Amino acid sequence: MDIGAQLKAARKKRNLSQRQLAQRTDVSNGTISLIEQNKISPSVALLKRLLEGISMSLGEFFDDEKHTRDKRFFRADEFTEHTFGSMRFFQVGGNLKGRRLQIMREQYPPGGDTGELMLVHQGEEGGIVLRGEIEVTVGDELSLLKAGDAYYFESNIPHRFRNNGEEVCEVISVCTPPNF
Repeated sequence: MDIGAQLKAARKKRNLSQRQLAQRTDVSNGTISLIEQNKISPSVALLKRLLEGISMSLGEFFDDEKHTRDKRFFRADEFTEHTFGSMRFFQVGGNLKGRRLQIMREQYPPGGDTGELMLVHQGEEGGIVLRGEIEVTVGDELSLLKAGDAYYFESNIPHRFRNNGEEVCEVISVCTPPNF
C-alpha cells in the first residue's frame, strides 16, 4: 500500500491543506509532506495522530471492504494485514465501522516499536503475549512481558509497545472501541 498517496488522498478528500492538517495535529507540514512523498514512513502513533486530524480511523484508512458487518467467522487468510516498517498487524473483521471491539494479531520483530510518540485513544486495551517478549509502557509504568503474560489498561493513558528481544514477539490484542 502506498501510505503517502493514501494519506494525501484522504486529506484532500476532506479539503485540508498540509498546513491545516499540521495545525490540527501538532505535526509539522514538512513531516506531512515527506510522508505523502513516501520519503519517510510514519510510526503507528504518528499515522494515527494524522488520521485523527482528518477524522479517520486506521481501519478506514486501510479498509479494503473485504468483509461485511454480518460476517461472524474469519479464516486466518481473511484477516486484514497492516504493515508498519517490519511490524505486522492482522485485524479480524475487516471494516470495523460500527463495531465496538477490535481484535488483532500483532507481530513485532526484534527492534519493532510503535514509535517514540505515545499512543493515546479512548477506550480500553488488553492483550496476551503468545511468544517472545514485549516492553509495554503505560503512563510512567514500564513492564517487560513474556509469553503467557498479559496487559489491560485504559487507553487514554499514553502507551507504547517495543520489542527489545532477539525474536519476533506475537500478541493477541483487543481494544474497545476499535481504533485501527
